[in-house]
Amino acid sequence: MVSFIQKGMAILFASICFMLSGITAFAEEVPSDYQEVLKSLDRKGDFKAGVLKVNIPRSDLKMTIQGVSTPTPFGFGGWIALTKGTDGTDVMMGDLVLLQEEVNPVMSALLDNGIDITALHNHFFWDDPHVYFMHVHGMGKAADLARRVKPGLDLIGHVKPEVAAPASSGGTPLDTAKLAKIAGHEGEQTGAVYKITVGRHDLGMKEHGATINARMGLNTWAAFVGTQEDAAIAGDVAMLEDEVTPVLKALRKNGLDVVAIHHHMTGDRPVVIFLHYWGRGSAEKLATGFKAALDELGKGVPSHGMGR
Repeated sequence: MVSFIQKGMAILFASICFMLSGITAFAEEVPSDYQEVLKSLDRKGDFKAGVLKVNIPRSDLKMTIQGVSTPTPFGFGGWIALTKGTDGTDVMMGDLVLLQEEVNPVMSALLDNGIDITALHNHFFWDDPHVYFMHVHGMGKAADLARRVKPGLDLIGHVKPEVAAPASSGGTPLDTAKLAKIAGHEGEQTGAVYKITVGRHDLGMKEHGATINARMGLNTWAAFVGTQEDAAIAGDVAMLEDEVTPVLKALRKNGLDVVAIHHHMTGDRPVVIFLHYWGRGSAEKLATGFKAALDELGKGVPSHGMGR
């Protein structure tokens, strides 16, 4: 009887050891440099199919959509992922879930550290609180990517919303001539709004032989309203892929908020990406920010566009 119990205990002990060794083996499958990434970012993740996925869930938010409680796994689990290229360089991609007040501080922190922003949009209507999804990209060594992305990640959940000052009731009317001089382009007045539109004719884009010009939506623009001392600006920038990061940096450096990055067209050649922005301040400062973005366009434009 004792021998039978001893055998049973031995089998149980062996089974436990096997299970523990399996867990250890799984942990050891995470490459050492990726283990350092998790440690550096102080976040959890897993390694499957050659990809390290780092979890950045917004479990701090109590989300509802049309009054329906929506837990984090429903679509509010942000992440970054790393995988290795053939030359050993790591490619990083990610999707961050951000409150409105977090978008631009996080964007600036990432841009300042060499991380690219590739898209910014919403995934839901009627979400409360309202959140945006920011897609990020980077290349380099795993440890360096972790160092570069960390300042942006550390801001998530820790940005206090700014209290907007009330609109002033008086002031100097917009000096449209001065705004046009700063931007380097004349605009048009429609009611209280002064709008400057700049086409991307330098791209030579065509669709079935038809020229796609500014009137067809291939343009960059800025609309101004308010007074010379307290104005608001809203606009859209049409960019080639390699112009996106320089334009984003120019806008953020000049205090303009980016509110969307996306496509307006499919099948366009060259690929054109659009971003929408907003800002408030003195009209001259806003116009200077717009001009800074304009100055980043056309630096590396191909000699001709490829249309369908």
